[in-house]
Parts: sequence; C-alpha cells; structure tokens
Amino acid sequence: MHMATVLLMILGAGLSSQWLAAQIRLPAIVVLIASGLLMGPVTGLLHISMPQAELTELIGLGVAIILFEGGMDLKAQEFRRVGHGIGRLTLLAPPVAWLLGGLSAHYVAGLSWPVSWVLGAILVVTGPTVILPLLRQARLNKDSASLLKWEGIVNDPIGVLLAVLTFQYFTLANSGWEQIALGMGGAIAAAAIFGGLGGWATGWMYRRGSIPVHLKAPMLMVLVLVCYWASNRIQNEAGLLSVTVMGLVIGNMKLVERESLRHFKENLTVVLLSVLFIVIPSQLEFAQLGQLDWRVALFVVVVLLVVRPVAIGLATLGSPMRKEDKLLLAWIAPRGIVAAASAGIFGPALVEAGYPDAARLLPIVFVIIIVTVLAHGLTLGRMARKMGLAAQAENGLLIVGASNWSLTLAQAIRKLGIDVVVADGSYQRLKPMRMDGIEVFYGEILSDHAHHALDTERLSHLLCATDNDYYNALACKAQGHEFGHHRTFQLATHLEAGGGNKRLPLQQRGYSAFSPSATFEKLDHWLQEGWTMQTSKLSDTFDYRQLQTRLGTPGEDWQLIGGVSPRGSFWLATSEQAFRPESGWVMLYFAPAVARPPRAASAVDSETADQPETIARNGSNGHG
Repeated sequence: MHMATVLLMILGAGLSSQWLAAQIRLPAIVVLIASGLLMGPVTGLLHISMPQAELTELIGLGVAIILFEGGMDLKAQEFRRVGHGIGRLTLLAPPVAWLLGGLSAHYVAGLSWPVSWVLGAILVVTGPTVILPLLRQARLNKDSASLLKWEGIVNDPIGVLLAVLTFQYFTLANSGWEQIALGMGGAIAAAAIFGGLGGWATGWMYRRGSIPVHLKAPMLMVLVLVCYWASNRIQNEAGLLSVTVMGLVIGNMKLVERESLRHFKENLTVVLLSVLFIVIPSQLEFAQLGQLDWRVALFVVVVLLVVRPVAIGLATLGSPMRKEDKLLLAWIAPRGIVAAASAGIFGPALVEAGYPDAARLLPIVFVIIIVTVLAHGLTLGRMARKMGLAAQAENGLLIVGASNWSLTLAQAIRKLGIDVVVADGSYQRLKPMRMDGIEVFYGEILSDHAHHALDTERLSHLLCATDNDYYNALACKAQGHEFGHHRTFQLATHLEAGGGNKRLPLQQRGYSAFSPSATFEKLDHWLQEGWTMQTSKLSDTFDYRQLQTRLGTPGEDWQLIGGVSPRGSFWLATSEQAFRPESGWVMLYFAPAVARPPRAASAVDSETADQPETIARNGSNGHG
C-alpha cells in the first residue's frame, strides 16, 4: 500500500473518531484506540512498512509538540494561586507512585523487576491530552482544574525521564547510581539550556520582529522539534522535559502573538493525537493481547484503588489543600499518549535487552489507558458536583460596561432568576450595582487578572455594552473563545445603524445585540424617556407573532432583549441569528412604560400585561 494512502487512512480514521466521540459524548481517546485496534490487529487494514526504530522516532516528535502545547497552557498566576499543591503533586507524588507502581507490577502482575520498575515509572504520567478535555467537560472550578492540569503536564516528562533512567540502569553496561545521577543532571541541563534559554531566545526574537508574521507559527514548530532533538543528543528522552520547559517559558512571556501561536498548536495537537492514537494501537499483535490474564486485571485494580490514592495521600499529608481536592486527585489520573508512546519505546528495547516479559508492557499500558479514561472520564463530573468542586451551570450573562441602562438590564435579568455579573474598570460606575446587590467585577476584562479571578464558567452569554464601539468589538473578539462566538454580543455600532460598507465586519466584532438601532446612546435616550424592562410569557394562545403585533415595530417601538426557556435557559436576542421562541418562553423586552393597547384584549393578554413588577412572577414561572 502506498504511503500516501496509509496517511490518508490514518487521518480519516483519526478525525472521524474524534467527531464520533464528540457525538456520543465519550472521551476521544477511547474511540481512537478502538479504531486503531480495529484497523490493525483485528482487520489488518493498516500496515506501516517502516522499521520500528524510525516509527518510534516519528512518534516521539509528535509527542514533543503535544507536550510543548501543554506547557504553553501553564500560567504563572495559577502556580502562585495553588502552588503549594502543585509542588507536592510534581515533586513528592511521582517517586511514591513509581515505588508503589513498581512493587505492584512485580508482585501482582508477575513482571520481572526491571520491567516492573520501568512500568511503574511510565504510570507516573497522568496524560494532559486526556485531562484537559475531561476538565472542560466536567467544568471544574479553576483551582481544582489547575491542580489536575499542572500535574498532568509536568509529570509527563518526569515519568518519561524516570523510565529512561531506570531503563539505562538495568540495560547499560557498568551503569549504576553514578550513571543515574549523570543522566538526571544531563536532562536538567538540557532542559535549562534548550528549553529555558532556547524558549526565552525564541520569544525575544519574536518580540523584536526578527521573524515575519506568517512564519512565526511554523517556525516555532520547527524550533520545538530542534529543541527535542538536541536535548535527546545529550540525554536520551530528555527532549520531552525540554519542550515542556520551552512551552512554559514562551507561554508566560508577554508576546503579542501568544494566542495565535497557541491556537495553531492546539489545532496541530488535535491532528497529532488523532494520528498517534491510531498508529500506536494498530501496531499491536494478537499474540501480545493474548498475554493479558487475571493478574493484569488485578494489577489495574490495584493501580486505581491503591497506588494512586496512597501516593496522593502521602504527598499531600499535612498540606493546606482542601479535603475535597485531595479526594478528587486520589481518584482522577487517566493515562494518555505519553504513556502509550513510552511503552511502545521501552517494551521492544527491554525485550532486546533480554527481558522477554517486556512484550506485555504495551498491552498492559493500553488496558490501563482504556480503563482509567473510562472510569475517570465518566465519574469526574458527577464526583466534582457532589463535592462542590464543579462550576455552576452555564446559564447567565456577563455585562461589560456599567451604566444606567446596564443596571436596568441587570436588575431585570436577576428578577428572572438568571445569574448576571457587571464588569467595569471604574469603581465609581459600579457603585449603583453594588448598592443594588448585583454581582460586580472591578477590573479590566481583558487583563490576565480577569482571566484567573473572574468566574465565567457559570455564565453563558457576554454582552459588551460600553459607549466605545471599538472597545466592545475588541472585548468580544478576546472573549469569544471562552463563551463561544455565537454567544458573544455587543451593542450596535454607530456606523451600523446607517449600514453600508462602513460597518465593522462580523469577523472583527461580536454579534450585534438586539437590533441595528440599539446603540449605547439610543438605549440611554429611551431609558430617560421612561422605557422599562418588561416581560410576557408565551403560550399556545398567545405566540411571539401576537406579541410583536401588540408592541409595534421592532427596533423602533420596542427592543427585544432576550428570553428564558421553559427549562430556565437564558437567551440573548440579536437580529443576526434566526430564532423563534415557542410556548412557555418568558420574553424580556425594552419598551415604553405605557405600552400600546392590544388589538384584541384577551385573558392571556391580561396575564402577560407589560408591567415591570411582573418580571419576578413571570420569571419564576418560566424558570421553574
């Protein structure tokens, strides 16, 4: 089979598996491994005619880019906030987990001592490629999510390095503790020089504009691979530690291009994960899978229920971490691509070194990956909610810009039973909100402080409502990836009301809230004229069309603000997205205090009279 055909098969199977996993709400790694096994040992469709050593080197390059992208996600602010826990998880927990894992592999799984110690080191890793998607799905609070994220990313290279040094100790002639110390020193030196210094030099060049903009992202990918290759020349497999350090350094430098570089790496990581989790399991053989027995099953249980809880318990003993975080960490430890790639590297090498039972290494690791991903992925959200570590349900509005009109809107939304937060950089402008008991955030919404201090996980929509159209657009673009661009809105711009080619394109702004006439000045003018926030509840006998007929011309006689579904979900109105509410919705709109009389009075109209004081009652009916 031609290599081009093989590559297309791998890419097609990998991305199709990612899509299928998203549809059926399963961790993607499980579907990917199943696809790899189906294409490899089950059907034999996928056969890579490449020497194992060369394939292993290519896998290492892919893992290096994945770890670099993870390192870029590590923020110094998170470490300062929960550093006491991160230090214990990355310095104390790995040696304990290695010791317990090695003992369990020998006495429970029946592996020889050299293979057991290598396996114990491999299982130290907790898989950021699995942890990060699970955290997004479970919606943990920021502190708990930071602990799991830092542990997963930092412990990956630590576990690989432990496996390398253990492998060298048992396989290299004249090796001993001196060789171990030399190898550890070489790895740290390589990480400091190529990762730390190399990352800083890269950021310095990018900041000075030494590299053209269109080359920065691809050039960074090449530099990451060079860092990985150069570090491995000093100490075998030290490259993974170096690229993690490089990502940490670049991710925390104040680079203008940081977000664009991170998005490029994220997209590349999705493709690499899809490829690696198809390729690695496809290389397994039925003979290897047949070596799994009841002792392996018992070993997996011990890893989940003994090794991980004891390691976390000892590492966090006497620490100021919350009891709930300790319990969560004691259970959650899914393994990912680094564990699979490491087993694929060390298994064949140990067999060649004279340890035939190392052939069981890769299938054992795959069983642990599948079991931990399923067990932890399916229980993380439920466990976090039960212990109070999960963010609240995503249903609310963040208003950027404090004004008289935004105060009126916040009061109305709060009466509907929906969470609302008003953010502004002026303490004085926030005073009326604070006096009214509305939750506020004092600070710049675009700052790193806001990113870490503002709890947006429970908020579903963003409305930028300052008097500066271009600041609104900037804030919408900056926060679009957090809320989803389809739920990011700003007040209509002044040029938008006139239409034509002068209006900002949608790619440079958020969706226009309400209607093209709803500019900051116009809304404030209507508020001064006595307009109020009002509600009407739709029913089978009083639909949205009838509401429109009663109120008059939308955008002139009244402004549709949004609504609350019968299940209590909040929705913000925009003329740029098609939507038609159904029976049971509570509609929120901005209109004159004395609405025009209905054309045909009815009992339903009486129940939905446009009076501001009915908001709380209608909101209770709609929200319940």
